[in-house]
Amino acid sequence: MLNILLKKLIKAGAGRIRFVMAVVGLSVSLLLIFSSVQLEADYDDMLNSKNNKDSVANFLVINKEVTGGQASTTLTDAEIADLKSQPFVEQTGTLTPGRFKVSAQGASNSIPFSTDFFFESVADDFIDVQSTNWKWDANSTYIPMIVPNMFLTMYNFGFAPSQGLPQLSAELVKSLPVQISITSAGETANYFGKVVGFSDRISSVLVPQPFMTWANAKFGTNQNAKPSRLIIKTKDPGDPVLTAYLKSHGLTTDADKTRFSKLRKTVDVVVGVSWVTGAVMLLFALLIFTLFIQLTIASAKDEISLLITLGAAPKQLHRFLMGQFFPSNIIIIGVTLALVAGLQFLLQQVLHNQNIYLSPLISMFTILAGIIMLLVLWVVNFTTIKKYVAGQR
Repeated sequence: MLNILLKKLIKAGAGRIRFVMAVVGLSVSLLLIFSSVQLEADYDDMLNSKNNKDSVANFLVINKEVTGGQASTTLTDAEIADLKSQPFVEQTGTLTPGRFKVSAQGASNSIPFSTDFFFESVADDFIDVQSTNWKWDANSTYIPMIVPNMFLTMYNFGFAPSQGLPQLSAELVKSLPVQISITSAGETANYFGKVVGFSDRISSVLVPQPFMTWANAKFGTNQNAKPSRLIIKTKDPGDPVLTAYLKSHGLTTDADKTRFSKLRKTVDVVVGVSWVTGAVMLLFALLIFTLFIQLTIASAKDEISLLITLGAAPKQLHRFLMGQFFPSNIIIIGVTLALVAGLQFLLQQVLHNQNIYLSPLISMFTILAGIIMLLVLWVVNFTTIKKYVAGQR
């Protein structure tokens, strides 16, 4: 009977408009906060998920920016050490150039071509081609080479049509012998080369490091030259800190691989604004809910005081009022999390069509944020009701 009487008193004292304002304010603020948490989790998933790992973009070839009147583009030991020490660098390798002149021509009359080019080498850890033929020693009958995919594209769709030459498949190129001519000090040595793979990571003709060491010692014209290009492995090629470092140190890399740095800045700004806006709105929503509880209790204070005078226990009133006010908070958080989950599912469907893979489920961090907000609301309800019930005694 006491609960029935209290329910009638509270219902009479509750303002419908105040309650709606409290619910709307709390719902919007929680939606902003949960969306911010989920957005940050999605961005981290895009960067670190195995399905989204980009073995091309995560490796950047770094060199000095070429400007007018520049004395040298070589990298000093201090510059290399400083780059290696940066937090965005996971691994660093040196691209070793050939210190000699190289030319190549077709060993078969069916594919006539002749061109000058250059060799570079790098540690095998930085190469995206797996081939059992990628090895060389003094007894090898040919020089294995890894060629950029763009070279084959340029030949097939640019050079070949203009010269009336046949277009070549990757497998056919791998089967063709190439005559390599190395010129040094006016003397020319001829070797056979063979393409063993095509790379999307490094835009250079690569040869094994053992061959480069041997050839530079035998034919090189500048044995003590410093490297001018490095390759780094980075977790996030779109990290604004990385792009800012390169710019401030006069370094450059493939712009396509760092183009997401501006997007990352935008995401960080959006997440930051959402957090601040959500936090401010949450404070206002908690204030509105607190005032709603206070006004509701205050509107029935005479009746509550009478019930306490007649023997109603304050703890019983406290439990009843918690049962009246707190369940609505649980419903608000549940509905808000469900809305974020629905938006996450729609986002996953849209990005999946663009070969970007996200989980269709909301992050555990978003659920944890919901639990934390529920605890905060419980504390606010508990302390407010306890304070104002005690004040009616």
